[in-house]
Amino acid sequence: MRPALVLAHRWLGLVTAGFLLLAAVTGSLLVWNDELDAAINPGMFRVQEVDQPPLDTLLLRDRVLARYPHAQISYVPLERNSGWPVRFRLQPARDDTSGRLAVLENDEIFVHPWTGDILGERRWGDITQGVVNLMPFVYRLHYSLALDTVGVYLLGIVALLWSVDCLIGAWLTLPAAPRTVAKAGGAAAWLRRWWAAWRVRWSAGGYKRHFDLHRAGGLWAWAALFVLAWSSVAFNLPQVYKPVMYTLFAHQDEAALGRVRSQPSALPTLSWAQARDIGRVHMADYARRAGFSILAEGAIAYHPRQAAYRYDVRSTLDVREHGSKTRVLFDARTGALLMASQPTGAYAGDTIRMWLTSLHMAAVGGLPMRLFVSFMGLVVAVLCVTGVVIWNRKRKGRKAGLAGKN
Repeated sequence: MRPALVLAHRWLGLVTAGFLLLAAVTGSLLVWNDELDAAINPGMFRVQEVDQPPLDTLLLRDRVLARYPHAQISYVPLERNSGWPVRFRLQPARDDTSGRLAVLENDEIFVHPWTGDILGERRWGDITQGVVNLMPFVYRLHYSLALDTVGVYLLGIVALLWSVDCLIGAWLTLPAAPRTVAKAGGAAAWLRRWWAAWRVRWSAGGYKRHFDLHRAGGLWAWAALFVLAWSSVAFNLPQVYKPVMYTLFAHQDEAALGRVRSQPSALPTLSWAQARDIGRVHMADYARRAGFSILAEGAIAYHPRQAAYRYDVRSTLDVREHGSKTRVLFDARTGALLMASQPTGAYAGDTIRMWLTSLHMAAVGGLPMRLFVSFMGLVVAVLCVTGVVIWNRKRKGRKAGLAGKN
């Protein structure tokens, strides 16, 4: 079986190397996305604080919609970050007469939290607008090769192949099975032989050094590599991730979200201010029942397909340092609670996915984790390069051997 696995490892590596190299470089940058975006666009990202309470974000939403009458805003952030603007994403509104969606020049708006002034705007991810969209374009490259849906699926397939290759690569580092070396010292001898795979012969020639870097680098970083690979499948290819993980672990019934209302509604009956108050009441009750504490408000959003509001908070059940995944969903006409969900603690599968995706994004562990994930980008790049170098060296060797026979 080993020759077949060697062949599979070789071709899986060659097929995915270019994609993974791009993902490694862009991912290392995205760990510092906000800082880099702010450095490139200081006028939009840096705000001078005022010695007074900031304006209500729902009021800011109204002001933005007044300025952009052909737009809708279905998501409003509630958590404030000192020194940063409030960002709104616009969606085109539908014209009442023609029924057509409006064409928006830009869809991301930066607003001063204290004055309500528009600090800047851009069409998110459109690199033709120049460096103002550099970091969003880097994100698009990382997530979808800037090819939208096609790219998402393509990178999802690459992530799946990478996950399989991680398992194959780890197996190929193992020496002969312990039972075959029992007469030569048993398991201890097997472990000593395996230890050689963890070391790099720095003083050896170029090929041996590249081989050792590829093998030992993959072993030392194997757990982190597999987390990055499998979490990428979760992001880009849920059609594979969910059947596997839902078979192994219990998850909340996500289908319930799609069943909450059969008649979509573009506009809610309850106002956004009413919805926020109702969300606060539902969340406080949910916190008492589930036994968690609310740390900060996160966001409020409207889902027209379900005709429902969603109210998010950051709670003691959240693992991410920023962002909010503790949620309640309620009817946008009556305010009745439809469902509630927590990111960790209730279902093993949900907890695992939250940790996988949070580690992938370096959203836990503070600065040390961000540095580590950036370093892992370098590791992935080294593995890609050394893998191709090893393949090329062996290919030349095989060609030379065939030429010698002829």
